[in-house]
Amino acid sequence: MRRKIPSTAALSAFETAARHQSFTKAADELAVTQSAICRQIASLEDFLGLRLFRRDRRGVALTEAGLAYSRKVTALLDEAERDTLELMARGGQGGTLELAVVPTFATKWLLPRLPGFVDEHPDITINLASRTRPFLFAETAFDAAIHPGVAPWPGTEGEWLMQETLIAVCSPHLIAPRKKLAAADWQRHTLLQQSTRPYAWREWFASRGMSVDGDMSGPRFELFSMLTEAAVQGMGIALIPRLLIEDELRRGVLVQAAAHEMPSDRAYYLIVPESKVHNSALLVFREWIARQAAGSGKNR
Repeated sequence: MRRKIPSTAALSAFETAARHQSFTKAADELAVTQSAICRQIASLEDFLGLRLFRRDRRGVALTEAGLAYSRKVTALLDEAERDTLELMARGGQGGTLELAVVPTFATKWLLPRLPGFVDEHPDITINLASRTRPFLFAETAFDAAIHPGVAPWPGTEGEWLMQETLIAVCSPHLIAPRKKLAAADWQRHTLLQQSTRPYAWREWFASRGMSVDGDMSGPRFELFSMLTEAAVQGMGIALIPRLLIEDELRRGVLVQAAAHEMPSDRAYYLIVPESKVHNSALLVFREWIARQAAGSGKNR
């Protein structure tokens, strides 16, 4: 079936004119005549059945519809240009993956392992961007996402990576000379809170059969990276997923205040839109990260 889309020449003329708010400047940039720009935009407006520019003696200005359409056309042309340059640079080999990742997971778990992927697959480039909430892949350039949740998103495949386990940690100096806290000790310490999980401490204590007054009191931090640094600096005891503090535990700047670990209701998934499941570079990355996640669980 023939696609109902205008010509790329008309789209290019429109995007350039919209960016400059001038047919003359668009003609200069594209090295064509002003009348050629006028013809391309007129043909595009006829194709769409609506006006994209208002014309008067002072020049041209985008209509409301033209402004909204220009943003979408610019994004599409940018993506086409990026893909074209990438294909030309790589001669059709390898590829680039655009991944959306929650920031602390990217910094503390993924990035320390990513050099291994680069060594194995130097022809594949991984670009990372921060996303903390689910989103619609159709509205972005992302090929996949790594996200903690309870299930994959609609219209996607979810590759289960690992379950999140919460542990109570602090600076070793905070509880010295003790190595672990007894039940009676918790009341004397500040509990650092994660602002998006206000009941985390209460659930953790309940899983131990304990009840601690003021379990929802204490300084609040939005990101686990902030919570981790606060604990390292001795501000209190924090409840953090083990997978996000492997390095701090290994270096001894954080220690477990109790041996107890509580599996949370969240797991980390590699989320892949159905349209990208056969992407060759993504298939390679999926296999690699699954191996890394399996190894992470064994290396405690």
